[in-house]
Amino acid sequence: MTLAMLRRTAGGLATVLALAAPPLAGQRGPADLVLRHGKVVTVDDKLPMAQAVAVKDGRILAVGSDAEIGKLIGGATRVIELNGRLAVPGLIEGHGHYLGLGAAKMQLDLTKARNFDDIVAMVGEAAKKAKPGEWITGRGWHQEKWDRVPQPNVEGVPLHAALDAVSPDNPVVLTHASGHAGFANGKALALAGITRETPAPPGGDIVKDAAGEPTGLLRETAQRLVGQALGRSRAGRPAAEAEAEMRKQVELAGHEALSKGITTFHDAGSSFATIDLFRKMADEGKLPVRLYVMARNQTNEEYDRLLPKYRMIGYGRGFLTVRSIKHAIDGALGPHGAWLLEPYTDMPSSTGNNTTDLDVIRRTAEIALKYDFQLNTHAIGDRGNREILDIYEAAFRAHPEKKDTRWRIEHAQHVSPQDVPRFKQLGIIASMQGIHATSDGPYVPKRLGDKRAKEESYLWRTFLDEGVVVTNGTDTPVEDVDPLASFYASVTRRMKNGEYFYPEQRMTREEALRSYTLSNAYAAFEENVKGSL
Repeated sequence: MTLAMLRRTAGGLATVLALAAPPLAGQRGPADLVLRHGKVVTVDDKLPMAQAVAVKDGRILAVGSDAEIGKLIGGATRVIELNGRLAVPGLIEGHGHYLGLGAAKMQLDLTKARNFDDIVAMVGEAAKKAKPGEWITGRGWHQEKWDRVPQPNVEGVPLHAALDAVSPDNPVVLTHASGHAGFANGKALALAGITRETPAPPGGDIVKDAAGEPTGLLRETAQRLVGQALGRSRAGRPAAEAEAEMRKQVELAGHEALSKGITTFHDAGSSFATIDLFRKMADEGKLPVRLYVMARNQTNEEYDRLLPKYRMIGYGRGFLTVRSIKHAIDGALGPHGAWLLEPYTDMPSSTGNNTTDLDVIRRTAEIALKYDFQLNTHAIGDRGNREILDIYEAAFRAHPEKKDTRWRIEHAQHVSPQDVPRFKQLGIIASMQGIHATSDGPYVPKRLGDKRAKEESYLWRTFLDEGVVVTNGTDTPVEDVDPLASFYASVTRRMKNGEYFYPEQRMTREEALRSYTLSNAYAAFEENVKGSL
């Protein structure tokens, strides 16, 4: 089945949003809602398939045959006839950036740009409408996905002069699709104080041309220099205006997620200030989708002081949970930021970026264990994954009393085969995104060489056969939050060019569904309330 066929049949897919619950002693009905005459895939090994589902008070009452569930239908029961259609548990986004998804709806969408000329034209139109000095922002460009290499260029990425020509008075910053690089025009570089003399910050690169001048490309932590300039320009805004913008982002992200069938969203990193807003909106009943939030962008001192205050499980009628911390040890493969054991094949001078000092992550691990918080660390390169496994292992060894930690490695995209068994041994969850494999697939061998790419990249089959829990998602707004595209990528590994990306690593359809439901629920300690029917 092609992705287009899958989309056409999506109308025949029902996701059951009711939460799981233990048997209701002495209360067998009537149900509030019954779905019957369908193909119910429960993602429950005790009863894998059924015909009907009964729901009461927002929770699963019973699953079984049409005859069994029919006994729970009362005069006020709403009955939905599935007519042979498929019903599955509500789908869960296992790793995305919630406010980032909302913010992406409020800036230039560069994901469809065929080349850099398209982007220049978009920026030019935005500059015509912008106020003097107003920042122009966008996200989604990827040099490997353009139909031609821009000229002139450094490392396949253009120089900022073209943006200067169409936006001389408005600073411009355009974020790479991965979020791990940015491209700024001359005005933005000037406001950030970036010149030929500016040294690269730890964990980042200020790319320069042959004459030593900044090209506009900023990798990893170097993006923060322009980000700080942007922040300064907005610092004078009234607090009410800033909150209104964030609320709009929450609403836009929720609408987008729900429109694609996402019922719970694992937010891969929000500050305490953002969590404060989530809690406020949960109190108001205005969070549009259930959130499992990872705290991020705080110092270890702040974590040690404030984590107990921010621990929330099922807050606001189950719409907000905070019990994890997010870190990042490296960048992304596309901008050459993933931290590798050996140099890049197409950039032999580099092994990528270590974006967070290892001692900082080690201290965070201690704090996470102290307060019973899950630790979820972004690691894409094979060295990044190995270093995080080493840190996790040392933390667990120092605290053998800590059980069922369910710590995660976010992405786990390129892993040395000798490190795969360590995920199982340590109980580490491989929090992966199916769509990344087919989206990145065309350029992965270019970065790593065919042998290393085949042995290390997106090892779903290898992980699953080892008994490792593998989850799924999209890393939105890096990719569209649409779970169907990621599901399709997981079971086919078929790229847009029609070729297959090391298809021996494919999941079965059942495994892909589990990765989007029960495994994601398990990764959030929620398998007893959601993820199966």
